[in-house]
Amino acid sequence: MRWARFKTTLLGHPLADEEEEQQLLPKRLALPIFASDALSSVAYATEEAMLVLALAGTAAFTRLIPVSVAVAALLMVVVVSYTQTIRAHPDGGGAFIVANENLGLIPGAVAAAALLTDYVLTVAVSIAAGAAAITSAAPGLLPWRIEITVLLVVLLTVINLRGVKEASTVFAAPTYLFVAAVVATLVTGFIRCADGTCPQAISSAATLEPVTAVGLFLVLRAFASGATALTGVEAVANGVPVFRVPKARNASRTLLIMGGISITMFIGISTLARMFDVRITAETVDHYGTVLSQLGRGAFGGGAAFFGLQVCTAMILVLAANTAYQDFPRLSAILATHRLMPRQFRNRGDRLVFSNGILALALLASVLLVVFHAEVSRLIQLYVVGVFTGFTLSQAGMVRHWLRSRERGWRLSVVVNGLGAITTGTVLVVVAAVKFSHGAWIVLAAIPLMVVAMLRLRRHYRGVGVQLRQISWAAEPRPTRVLLFVAHLDAATERAVRYVQMIKSQSVTVVHAVEDDSDDLIHTWDLVYSGMGLELIEPPNESVVGRLVDRVRKERRSHPGTIITAVVAERYRTRSMLSVFTHRHCLALRLRLLFEPGVVVTDISYRRLRRRPAVALAKTKHLRTIVLVSDFTRPIQEAVAYARGLGAPVTCLHVDVDDAQRKRLLDQWGKAGLEIPIEILESHYRGIVGPVVHYVKEARRLSLPGTLVNVVIPEFIVPGRAAQLLHNQTGLVIKGALAPLIGVAVTSVPFHLAGRNGAVSAGEQPVPAQKAE
Repeated sequence: MRWARFKTTLLGHPLADEEEEQQLLPKRLALPIFASDALSSVAYATEEAMLVLALAGTAAFTRLIPVSVAVAALLMVVVVSYTQTIRAHPDGGGAFIVANENLGLIPGAVAAAALLTDYVLTVAVSIAAGAAAITSAAPGLLPWRIEITVLLVVLLTVINLRGVKEASTVFAAPTYLFVAAVVATLVTGFIRCADGTCPQAISSAATLEPVTAVGLFLVLRAFASGATALTGVEAVANGVPVFRVPKARNASRTLLIMGGISITMFIGISTLARMFDVRITAETVDHYGTVLSQLGRGAFGGGAAFFGLQVCTAMILVLAANTAYQDFPRLSAILATHRLMPRQFRNRGDRLVFSNGILALALLASVLLVVFHAEVSRLIQLYVVGVFTGFTLSQAGMVRHWLRSRERGWRLSVVVNGLGAITTGTVLVVVAAVKFSHGAWIVLAAIPLMVVAMLRLRRHYRGVGVQLRQISWAAEPRPTRVLLFVAHLDAATERAVRYVQMIKSQSVTVVHAVEDDSDDLIHTWDLVYSGMGLELIEPPNESVVGRLVDRVRKERRSHPGTIITAVVAERYRTRSMLSVFTHRHCLALRLRLLFEPGVVVTDISYRRLRRRPAVALAKTKHLRTIVLVSDFTRPIQEAVAYARGLGAPVTCLHVDVDDAQRKRLLDQWGKAGLEIPIEILESHYRGIVGPVVHYVKEARRLSLPGTLVNVVIPEFIVPGRAAQLLHNQTGLVIKGALAPLIGVAVTSVPFHLAGRNGAVSAGEQPVPAQKAE
């Protein structure tokens, strides 16, 4: 409860699915969300080109204007090309979607890996550049640069977890203020130069010794560094789904507006830098400040206007990372749908955002900032390769799209996207060549590794899917043998004993692992439960959990073809989900037994009430079984068959979080001819745990006094415990939420999938279910 209140205070109240329409963005809010990265790039793109030209001395700065014009022309080509992409993919035309649909899976995976790398670097570079602007205005903060960047990442993460519309509202004003501040700086600077009083930058007195001649290779390096001005252009095409209708038209107009503003500011900053005679090197940037700060100081002469420019620059550079916060989670969700990323990235949080993607992006960006000491010049070398890889594959995919579809105006579209593919492909080769030894090799090596990981992940998920879809309904449940583990004589044990007496089983064996404090239990057990013998496991060198697991394995070997039901009695003090971690032996036992084939674990809990109830709680007399059903898969079938074999009334429960999944389940359920009722529980907030807990509480309240509600949770176990993390751990969370409830038992029915060699995770073949006649 405390965590829920804290979460609501920090992130806001949950948003229902019906409120998603209200989260769509008009153009005035979409521009700062998706254009902040591209617009902020002009704050450091000119500087990055100048840092390369400075290697050849002061004379090389004369090449700045031609280099900037070439970058601006390339930017215009890419913007026009992406308007074509938006027209062809009105539901969102990111590089992965375009490349995957038109070029194939591997090119699509390459584009996806490049984009993911680009988004992480976008956050790292933007935050580092924002910190550089802050330290330029306040040099005393320079020793705290890394701490400042990590703090800014945390702040952005919290804002984005609150939802898309709320984030856009926060970021709108700083983006427009930055554009206004830069335009004011440029206009003031050009007016002063037109009057014949063109100021000189504070760095104009710096003497730069030539290191080499201004050759073609150096100019290409400067062009590659200045091409960072193109970062973020694809964001609008990726984010079409969050625009208000008509989505494609609003997205195209936003993209053209963004391109026009970016080109104007970039050319203006480069031109004014030459007119102010800005001279900057990697060694002098901390001393003289950034190029934009020098322009502001020269145009305004310091004072409030200069300080305002620095504040706006710092804000837009930090908030530029928000573009990646929008696109990285969305792309991760799309990749998860295509089984190229862990399926947890598909889950939407309380505020209708892909929370797992946001948190993963924040973590990766923070690691980069710490490793590279939040230095823009070091991070920027990794940046442009991923950007232009995505550009090139996207435009090449669009050429293939137009040649296939031959829609109206396809010839012109082929020319536009073909020109975009050729130019961005050429720039990609240039960037990779000139920046290879400066850090680009890291990205060039990382992208293939990411592609291999994606393809292996896809193969894993496809293999799991094939096994889960194998329909083999058990007409008659397999027999079960019960091992009841007891540690103390208490109410939890009493409830567990009543449970095993009510269910159908071949045998019931009560087991106790002897410890130092076992004397009371051993001497009084026969007096309390005279009809049930107590099997004692003496303590050799192995731990309590190890001895109990060995006992389960022995029972399984002695009775092949049966299900071993391990019943664990546990007592809780609070209703918190964290209470399941208070009994380390029980927790460790449940986790280890989960990976034992042919073993079902039932947790019988009892929570001690702080206040004595007005009416005494009835002793357990009745049993009701509820099976959680997500889809019509093999683990679900095995769990339902197990529940039927217990002999108690069975109800199946499905939480509706996906209309397509619900329809498929009901269709297959009807075809199977099952007489077991299935109830559909709506979830307006996409959650499963909350509705399940509420349903179980109501079932317990409406049942006869003394009814124990047994919640059966199907789970599938993949070979290798690390691989288990690739699948949603919803069952684990549900167990944690249900365990402390009064009058509720939780049963885990694991289904072990076979590995490549056909063996299950513990090296034993799964027992096939009996086919229906």
